[in-house]
Amino acid sequence: MKENILVINPGSTSTKIAIFNQEGKEIFNKTISHSAEELSQFKSLLAQGPVRKKIILDTLKKKNIESSSLKAVIGRGGVLKPLEAGTYEVNDKLIDDLKNSPIEHASNLGGIIAHEIAEEIDMPAYIADPVSVDEFTEIARISGLKGIERKSLLHALNIRANAFRYAKEQGKKFEELNLIVAHLGGGISIAPIKKGRIVDVNNANDGGPFSPERTGSLPNKALIHLCYSGKYSEKELNKLITHQGGLVSYLGTNDLREVIKMLDKGDNYAKLIFEAMCYQIAKEIGAMATVLKGKVEAIILTGGISHSKILVNKMKDRTGWIAPVVVYPGEEEMKVLAQAVIRVIDGVEKVKTYS
Repeated sequence: MKENILVINPGSTSTKIAIFNQEGKEIFNKTISHSAEELSQFKSLLAQGPVRKKIILDTLKKKNIESSSLKAVIGRGGVLKPLEAGTYEVNDKLIDDLKNSPIEHASNLGGIIAHEIAEEIDMPAYIADPVSVDEFTEIARISGLKGIERKSLLHALNIRANAFRYAKEQGKKFEELNLIVAHLGGGISIAPIKKGRIVDVNNANDGGPFSPERTGSLPNKALIHLCYSGKYSEKELNKLITHQGGLVSYLGTNDLREVIKMLDKGDNYAKLIFEAMCYQIAKEIGAMATVLKGKVEAIILTGGISHSKILVNKMKDRTGWIAPVVVYPGEEEMKVLAQAVIRVIDGVEKVKTYS
């Protein structure tokens, strides 16, 4: 019977695959690593597609997973044009935009490989909730300087999955809820969800609170001065604010567990920086509560660093007066992608057409 879902999640040096049944139970998963030597033979990321696809099919064959058992294939959504949240059936336009994306990112291969495999066995292929999900209200786009718009760029996949999880646990409809969901990981996205739509968010790459490795919002004049200091090229500055900021900049690590060890040893400077990050996260949650005019059913904390009980307690202390704080730590991208297909199969959510 065709009851299984193949999930494909390409990374820069690996390809994750998994099989889930229609009830959402994981049957098989594997992370296929690609060495630098293996990848160096390709002139572009797109050129890796056929080889990664073959490895996926060979892996399934070795595990005796027949293509006839598949009901659908879903790939990680890439860097596409702004689009509504949801699950999209892969079509020619979506493939074309993935192949011509302005940003070369491994996730762009997800929809492409999923489509090629699905086409061979005559079944639909999907992507779900890529980082370019954009459901901003018109007012949310205004930045304060004409010609520059605020842009939606966020951890949409994990944010929506946990909003759906909360709705299911509460026996409510997702599209009826007002929630604030904070994805707390290497990057931080804090999104107000109004009646099922992500109406605002801090752009995780250039705004909001600082994170384990990103600077978040910076004082404008000081940043302009740094740009013209001659110390950095544009590429180096981009790397500085997205990979070498936050905890890395202050404490030399992006591992919150290491920071907690510093706190345990009585490191007062580490305590100050950690509490400043918590302060900024809470402040952003408070700002997003104003977007919803204070009508917030719950604040959901998710992502890797929400495993920290100390951080969670500080969030509850600062934001618990707004709404109850619910914690779903970590992120399960493979499971979340499978759930996106299952919602479509079960009729909970309508599949969307990319155009």
